[in-house]
Amino acid sequence: MKRIAALFLALMMMAALVPAAVAEEGDLLDRILARGKIIVGTEGTYPPNSYYDENGNLVGFDVEVAAAIAAKLGVEVEYVVYDWASIFTMFDNGQIDTVINEVEVNPERAEKYDFSAPYVYIYGAVLVRADNTDIVDFDSLAGKRAAQNATSTWGQRAESYGATLVPVTGDAETFELILYGRADFSINAETAFSHYLNEHPDANVRVAFRTESAITRSVVPAPKGSASFIAAVDKALEELREDGTLAALSIKYFGADFSSPAE
Repeated sequence: MKRIAALFLALMMMAALVPAAVAEEGDLLDRILARGKIIVGTEGTYPPNSYYDENGNLVGFDVEVAAAIAAKLGVEVEYVVYDWASIFTMFDNGQIDTVINEVEVNPERAEKYDFSAPYVYIYGAVLVRADNTDIVDFDSLAGKRAAQNATSTWGQRAESYGATLVPVTGDAETFELILYGRADFSINAETAFSHYLNEHPDANVRVAFRTESAITRSVVPAPKGSASFIAAVDKALEELREDGTLAALSIKYFGADFSSPAE
């Protein structure tokens, strides 16, 4: 009897270690609908996409997009805020249903995830200190120091141009490194820099140049085999595009409509 009780206790302890999303059975969309809630991972330190306002509220373009998608699915949204370097580990472990935080498709992610249609098209930009005249195009990035999140696609892109990464954990650190000369540039979504420059018009930094075409297309990822969830998200996004919600949110946070590719 004691052995049975001990075995039962061990099984209960093992079950407690399994993330709730992993323990649930069935299709991702079915689980979300049954739960009445979609659990969304987001960064919380990446304005204007996902950040905390002066009152401590989680706000941003992707935060509102997530809420709008949830509303279309007929469920609530729960945000799990975590640093970018670890958020996909949580996703892979089933602790969150998806990541909505300017997620871009890359070959590594394509092996593991399904993706929605793009819901925003962002141009890349290179930020430098105002007095920097050495950086004028992508060729001039070789040998320079780039303030980047080392695990982001932007960081990978900087390395592909021959730059050396100076790892950062957030935008504030990025701007500080450039302002104090500990990094030469940062490449990121134009919208991220626009947000900072709008809030800090006197900052001693400037955009050196931009890409000629959209370099980032934000998508909603899901584990492989989540066709019904992706179909539902695509339907929601199409409705949000048609009723003007995506355009309005883009203008609200970015100052321009990036919800469709430029003509």
